[in-house]
Amino acid sequence: MDQPGNRVSAFDCDILRGAFIKSVIENNIPEDKWRAEASLLISNFTDCDDIDPELLEWIVRSSPLGTEKAQALGWRWGV
Repeated sequence: MDQPGNRVSAFDCDILRGAFIKSVIENNIPEDKWRAEASLLISNFTDCDDIDPELLEWIVRSSPLGTEKAQALGWRWGV
C-alpha cells in the first residue's frame, strides 16, 4: 500500500475506511458507486490522483454484515 512520495500509514487506512463507510451509510451511496467515492476520499486525503489499487480494494470491501443489514440494525461505525 506504500508508494514512494505517497505514503499512507495503517492508521490513515483505518481512518479512510471509516470515513468511507460512514459516507456510504449517511449518504445512502449504492454499491456501484463505492469505488468512485473511495477514490475521491483517497485522492483528497493524499492530494494525489495516483491511487493504489490495493488500498482502494481494501477500503471498498463491504462489511461482514453487508451495508443494508448494517443500516437496518442501526450499526454505528465509530467515525
